[in-house]
Amino acid sequence: MRALVTGGAGYIGSHTAQVLVRAGHEPVVLDNFITGHRWAVKWGPIVEGDLVDADLLRRTLSSYRIDAVLHFAAAALVGESLRDPQKYFRNNVLNTFNLLDAMLSAGVNRLVFSSSCASYGNPQGVPISEGQWQLPVSPYGESKLMVERALAWYARAYGLTWIALRYFNAAGADPGGELGEDHENETHLIPLAIQAAMGRRPFLEIYGTDYPTPDGSAIRDYVHVSDLADAHVKALDYLARGGESQSLNLGAGQGHSVREVIDVVGKVSGQAVPIREGPRRPGDPPVLVADARRVGDVLGWKPRFPGLEAIVESAWRWHTNGRRSASTFL
Repeated sequence: MRALVTGGAGYIGSHTAQVLVRAGHEPVVLDNFITGHRWAVKWGPIVEGDLVDADLLRRTLSSYRIDAVLHFAAAALVGESLRDPQKYFRNNVLNTFNLLDAMLSAGVNRLVFSSSCASYGNPQGVPISEGQWQLPVSPYGESKLMVERALAWYARAYGLTWIALRYFNAAGADPGGELGEDHENETHLIPLAIQAAMGRRPFLEIYGTDYPTPDGSAIRDYVHVSDLADAHVKALDYLARGGESQSLNLGAGQGHSVREVIDVVGKVSGQAVPIREGPRRPGDPPVLVADARRVGDVLGWKPRFPGLEAIVESAWRWHTNGRRSASTFL
């Protein structure tokens, strides 16, 4: 299949384009390169543009004869969404409606959507199953939930078929070293801890040390980015076989605290991670861990890199080796 990958120059989108090619599909990347990287687009054609451009979307879908869409393009920072909700509803919701309408015009009816565990808000129980109430505590989570709800109505009215993958914490890097996580303003724990261990930042701040968890720091579910990319390809194949539209959790099903991650980074790097303790951030629940059984049952997906140490090792190799070679493309 030929798949349009919106946000395909970003961290998760680029890894998915790589896995698409390995699975025999052809990615067509659409990105505005505001946060994505040109060096990360190594597979398939590139269309430079924005989802706000409805004419560009229609032309791209038609001229490349797109069979399906993998939709990654979005603003994705919880804290920023609290400060600037307008940006998140315009970018994540209104622009997605542009994409959906262009798909209808072009006769493209398969979509794999990047949703988020942020749509659950403060979970009623852990691990979090797909059947739990979704009560977001941030505009980011709300924007993802709004799109999921719209997808259900588009399916009923227009025959759209879709899978929404509710990400937990994507982490790690391509084991082959071609791709990795490289954000201008990094907010993710593992790369921040690695940068602190390497001396690229003076310390790692722990946001919240009084959570009701064993060591007082927040607990999250980390899934290797290559495993996450593989789930998207399996979702695409599932829809092509006539699979039923639905939302699925995408996580490893194991939780690790901030302090545990710091310890693993120290073990892998052989370097101490300097830390500073700070207050909790608004919108951060104490524990987010997936009940990931359903994605295995529906898609036949199973992570190849389920352990935190394997995830950190791949990220460490990228930051100490691959990232330097990638920077030559900037």
